[in-house]
Amino acid sequence: MGYLNSVLSQSTSQVHVDTAPVSGGGLSQNGKFSYGYASSPGKRSSMEDFYETRIDGVDGEVVGLFGVFDGHGGARAAEYVKQNLFSNLIKHPKFISDTKSAISDAYSHTDSEFLKSENNQNKDAGSTASTAILVGDRLLVANVGDSRAVICRGGNAFAVSRDHKPDQTDERQRIEDAGGFVMWAGTWRVGGVLAVSRAFGDRLLKQYVVADPDIQEEKVDDTLEFLILASDGLWDVVTNEEAVSMTKPIPDPEDAAKRLMQEANQRGSGDNITIVVVRFLEAKVESSQTTQ
Repeated sequence: MGYLNSVLSQSTSQVHVDTAPVSGGGLSQNGKFSYGYASSPGKRSSMEDFYETRIDGVDGEVVGLFGVFDGHGGARAAEYVKQNLFSNLIKHPKFISDTKSAISDAYSHTDSEFLKSENNQNKDAGSTASTAILVGDRLLVANVGDSRAVICRGGNAFAVSRDHKPDQTDERQRIEDAGGFVMWAGTWRVGGVLAVSRAFGDRLLKQYVVADPDIQEEKVDDTLEFLILASDGLWDVVTNEEAVSMTKPIPDPEDAAKRLMQEANQRGSGDNITIVVVRFLEAKVESSQTTQ
């Protein structure tokens, strides 16, 4: 961690408020990326979405950590993951040398520690996680559940995560191999209860509902324009392509996140809505320098 921690560490603080939408943003000290977020309960009476936007220093590297966490069965799991996942990750001894295995370990460790902390609870809470870790020219996106990460590369939308749903062939097979079942109850659900097949928490379904993330790595180059992380409150009503086309003309990522949130509200999203937008600026800086 070293001295950079005190120099570079900055993190959004999130007060758990049940009413007003919140937004904010920032710029990395090295000028390579900017970020913005917007979060609202939407039509829900309670707020179970959380987000994290954090810039830190690890072994002399400026690191960006961004996440959206969509809770179910209460807010406890999403809040716990928001508070602990990235701290567990940057403490991992292989964070720089083997980032993918560090991410997998951090997801697993955070899940098991949350479950230990839940022993005295009589209600089963869980949470999705869609996270993006920026280390140098590497962008690593990890996902558990149905929050989603979408990038704009060369002007086009690409999903860089997969929604974990119980009716997907491989997910259903994994659940059934573990002794569980998937059934229709308004939508496809694990054990007739849970509409996502991977999540943090969910103690009573844990042998079927794992917290093993899918991880995808992208190179940060002059074709990578921005990243959108969002809970399903956005993706239920806005397609990947629509989200990218709405974000493209808005240079400020906080304004872009607010625009997407407003659109989801206008289209009648019935869920909490949380969005993080990260814009990659290095390519823009280099191209402007070469043209001078």
